[in-house]
Amino acid sequence: MIRFAKRNADKYDGLLFYKIDRAARNLKDFVELEELESKYNLPFIAITQPVQNTPIGKMVRRTLATMAAFQTEQQSLDVREGIARRVAEGWFPSNPPYGYRTIRPDKRSFVEVHPQNHMKVRRIFDFRANQILTVPEIMERLFDDGFFYTESKPKFSQSKVNAILHDRSYLGFIFFRGDWHPGKHEPLVDQVTWDRVRVSFDEQNYRSHELVYASRLIRCGHCGHIVTGEEKFKETKKGTKAYVYYRCSRYRTVGHPRVRLPERELDAQLQKMLAPLGNLSDEADGYVQMVARAILEARCRDETVQVSESKRLLSLLETQRAKLLNRNLAGAVSDDLYDRQSAEFDEQEKALQRQFARHEQISSRIDEVSGRAGKVFDVLANDWLKMERRARQLALSALFGGFTLEGRTLVPDNRTPLELFRAG
Repeated sequence: MIRFAKRNADKYDGLLFYKIDRAARNLKDFVELEELESKYNLPFIAITQPVQNTPIGKMVRRTLATMAAFQTEQQSLDVREGIARRVAEGWFPSNPPYGYRTIRPDKRSFVEVHPQNHMKVRRIFDFRANQILTVPEIMERLFDDGFFYTESKPKFSQSKVNAILHDRSYLGFIFFRGDWHPGKHEPLVDQVTWDRVRVSFDEQNYRSHELVYASRLIRCGHCGHIVTGEEKFKETKKGTKAYVYYRCSRYRTVGHPRVRLPERELDAQLQKMLAPLGNLSDEADGYVQMVARAILEARCRDETVQVSESKRLLSLLETQRAKLLNRNLAGAVSDDLYDRQSAEFDEQEKALQRQFARHEQISSRIDEVSGRAGKVFDVLANDWLKMERRARQLALSALFGGFTLEGRTLVPDNRTPLELFRAG
């Protein structure tokens, strides 16, 4: 506006504003407006705050402009402090990332897990961490399984999938002013899965998180830090042999006990803890089946939420098809465009139908899977050393939650799921 006024000053009688603080919110801009008045003969006119073009009038006008600048600066400071307080309380400073949503039960807003989108985020991390799919492959799998990004844009973009896989917000943190802060929102990803994703992107070169007892489940009883592991390989007459050792991550700190345990020593302790789980009584086996059924039904309910959303999308597709056909018949849409759009609709419908079929399959297998739940404990008690590393990590996390390493002895955390199971 200022540049235009300077070029066309001879065509206008002045600059008209509603009030002085609507003209400019900082003194630098206000000085430029006054310059238009003094150099280009374009008077500054505030219709609700008229002042005369005299030294006293200009002083009043500048005072009001100074007050407006102060109000703006103070408001900006108050907003920044309010945002900082919100982050300190554990909430996002602005809109939460994909997979969460903002709710406002009263005057304050809070963040909760989005009923549909959180499953898509978890599936993206599972595809990358456990199935080692590339980002384009993840995009295709999500679409094929009927997990759409939005109604208007069914397919996830490559940049969006990448952003999700690199966002520590899903671990329970909040990014603010260049740092990560602990948040109150529910994490959608566990630390082991996050580490596996980081290694898949070559962002972490170590492999300790892949070792059975180095998945952040054990803390040092001396200093409280995480117990980590290292895998060494030695050439023997029978070929290459792997040796795995575990120690505190502060093992080399001055005064720290130099405890370094081979994996076979920890395996022996775990086998002793798991031995009583073999050959469960009929009563205990029935209890395990009941718990397994409850877990599977809860997960199936999550899928049901997604199925309801898919049914809504399917109904929306039918409406869009009808509109497209009507526009084609009216000549507003060419036959080529109609064919391309119809093919896209058909592809989306097939993806949604596949999701319905998968949900039916899961529902029908609840009885079968929960009926075999008790056998899992037999496997843990008798075949611990034969199980894959990832399976053993998941079993430890589910049964114990965590351990403390007291010297060379593993001590389960108080009130672990396994302890509660035995007590029950």
